[in-house]
Amino acid sequence: MPVGARAAALGNASVTLPDLWALNNNVAGIGSLQQAQVGAYVENQFGIRAFTTVALQAVLPTSRYGNYGLSLSRFGDELFSQQHVGIGMGHKLGQFSLGGKVDLWQVAAEGYGSRKAVALSVGGQAEVVPGLYFGAYAYNINQAKLAEFDDERLPTIMKAGLGYRPYQKLLLLAETEKHIDYPANFKAGIEYQLLQEKMALRTGFSSLTNRATFGLGFKARHLLADYAFGSTTLLGQSHHLSLSYTFQK
Repeated sequence: MPVGARAAALGNASVTLPDLWALNNNVAGIGSLQQAQVGAYVENQFGIRAFTTVALQAVLPTSRYGNYGLSLSRFGDELFSQQHVGIGMGHKLGQFSLGGKVDLWQVAAEGYGSRKAVALSVGGQAEVVPGLYFGAYAYNINQAKLAEFDDERLPTIMKAGLGYRPYQKLLLLAETEKHIDYPANFKAGIEYQLLQEKMALRTGFSSLTNRATFGLGFKARHLLADYAFGSTTLLGQSHHLSLSYTFQK
């Protein structure tokens, strides 16, 4: 489940991004953070209350033992819901960042009870040459099972992509994502910084859902606010909002 309005605005081409929301999008990205951060995220799909996701995340860097993160999220309503708590770790070694995460998921449906499962994930990021970044992430590598009936499991997803910064204000992203049971999804995004990097304009595209996304970000000292708007030709619109705060050392 991708998290963060910045990622949403970029078509969720987020595997190379080193930010707070990397805790869900590619845990290796938290290894590059140098200050503690907390954030909240809310997403609504198609204007339906049951398709609302809320999430809370926090990352605490340490000087010797890597960076640690905690993530919480909930999707759904009283009829169907899924929620999780996750703990991740990322560590940067020169030009490389590596990370791993453990997520405990609970899926509940009215009249059918609930099931729990643990998903394990690993990721990596690297600056190949100055301005060119590579990222890869594998989610639920243990193929956690929810139920014996029909061998129901949490999704196993692998993704890899590139980020290119031709100059400081412009970021280009391209990524391929593969769910083991579905066709590959190609995603791309563009981010441009304005007003001395206090504001950012973003857009993205996802091929599998034929979805275009747009958004903007605003930074005021230690507070960062991001908004994203997405549209598909058949299902309708989605809205994403995230707020994060960076603590001083």
